[in-house]
Amino acid sequence: LLYPKEDKDNRRLLFVCRNCQHEEPDDNRVFRHEVQITPVEQTMIIKDLGTDPTLPRADKICQKCGHNEAVYFQSRARRADTSMRLYFACANKDCQHRWVE
Repeated sequence: LLYPKEDKDNRRLLFVCRNCQHEEPDDNRVFRHEVQITPVEQTMIIKDLGTDPTLPRADKICQKCGHNEAVYFQSRARRADTSMRLYFACANKDCQHRWVE
């Protein structure tokens, strides 16, 4: 596997091996690595969504514990292939069940 390395003296990009001295000049290769975090993944990081005072609340019944209040937010993904989704989290501190509608 070759890794990019800058040759500052000659102002060019090289690809080098970390195990040996092999080097290759850049052949105008373009690489792009995108990391996208979906809102479902973000909600798994935040433990106490139900107690967040900045989120709007709705009268939704939790399917897990039966509590009648939930907080919700809209998907932050702005890609063309995603539809508008609402993400809900139970407002009960002991439950914290999450679902999508």
